[in-house]
Amino acid sequence: MAKFPHSPGADAIARVPPAVRLIPKGTRVARVYYSRSRHPLTWNEFRHFGPLDSRWDHHLPDAAGAPTTQARSIYYAATDAKTCLAEFFQHTRRIDRAAQSPWLVIFELAESLELIDLTGDFATRIGASMAIHSGARARARTWARDIYDAFPSAHGILYSSSMNGGEPALALTDRTEKRDVFSPHPLLHRALADDVLIDALKDAADKLGYALR
Repeated sequence: MAKFPHSPGADAIARVPPAVRLIPKGTRVARVYYSRSRHPLTWNEFRHFGPLDSRWDHHLPDAAGAPTTQARSIYYAATDAKTCLAEFFQHTRRIDRAAQSPWLVIFELAESLELIDLTGDFATRIGASMAIHSGARARARTWARDIYDAFPSAHGILYSSSMNGGEPALALTDRTEKRDVFSPHPLLHRALADDVLIDALKDAADKLGYALR
C-alpha cells in the first residue's frame, strides 16, 4: 500500500472520529506575507484565489483545473516566526527581504479555534501518513479539500512543518475568516526589509541553513 495514497474521499474520512486541537484565545500567531505580488494581501486577509501550489489550499479549481477567486479561502500561519520563515521561503531557501515586499506579523488570537490535528496518528487513521506533510502537494490539496468537507465545524488544519523540524503550523480556512479572530493591534508588524528585524532574520537563517538577502 502506498505510504501517501490518494484520499478515499470526504465520506470515508468523515467516518473516522476527528482529532481536534483547541488553539486557545490569546495564542500568539505569526505570519509572513507578500504585500506586493500578483496576489497581494494584508496581514489579516485570507487568500480567496486558488488553488495555488500551496499544500493545504482547499479551493476548488475550475473545469480546466485552473485557480479561481471563490468563497473558499486560506490563511497560512504558525505559532512562531522561524517556522513561518522556513515555510514561506522553502522553495529558494533564501530569505529575501525585498522581493515582493514581504512582511512579518505577530498577533494574539481574539477567539479560540478548533483545528483538525494532523501532527499525530490521525493522518494514518484516515488512510494517509505523516508523508502528507512533505509528499506531493497536488495530492495533499485533494486531502485538504476532503478534510474540509468531512469536518464542517473545523476552522482549519494543524500540520507539521517539514521545513522546521515538525513544528506546528496552521492552515486556516474561510470558516475562521467568518470569526473575529484578529486582535485589533498586532504585537509586531514590520517589513522584512526593516533593519529592526535584521538580527532575528540572521538568527533564523543561520539555524535553518537559509541564505539571507
